[in-house]
Amino acid sequence: MTLLLVFLGGIVGAPARYLLDRLVQRLHDSVFPWGTLSVNLSGSFVLGLLFGAHDHLGLPTAMVTLLGTGFCGAFTTFSTFGFETVRLLEEGSVLEAGLNALGSLVLGVLAAAAGFALAALLG
Repeated sequence: MTLLLVFLGGIVGAPARYLLDRLVQRLHDSVFPWGTLSVNLSGSFVLGLLFGAHDHLGLPTAMVTLLGTGFCGAFTTFSTFGFETVRLLEEGSVLEAGLNALGSLVLGVLAAAAGFALAALLG
C-alpha cells in the first residue's frame, strides 16, 4: 500500500513541478532559476505543514506518505537545483549561484519550519 501511495503522489507531483517551474521562469527575464526556487520553497513549506499536521492535528500517516513522500518528493528537485547552480557558475554568474545555493538552503529550512509552525498553531 505504501508504494502505491508514493506512486500516486508522484504522478501528480512531477507534472506539477514542471508546470510551476515553467510558469514562474517565464515571468522572469533572468538567469536566476526562480522556477526551481519556487517549487523547492513551496514544497518545503507543504512538507513542513504535513509533518506538523501529522504531529499536531492527527493527519494520518498514509496522507503524509501520499502527499509528503509521493507528491513533495516528486514536486521538489534537488538535482535541478544542483545542476542550475553549477550552470550559473559555468556562465560566470557567481553571485547568482551563491544566492541560489545559500538562499535555497536558508529559505527552504525556514519554509519547512513555517509550515510546521502553522500546523502547530492550528492544533
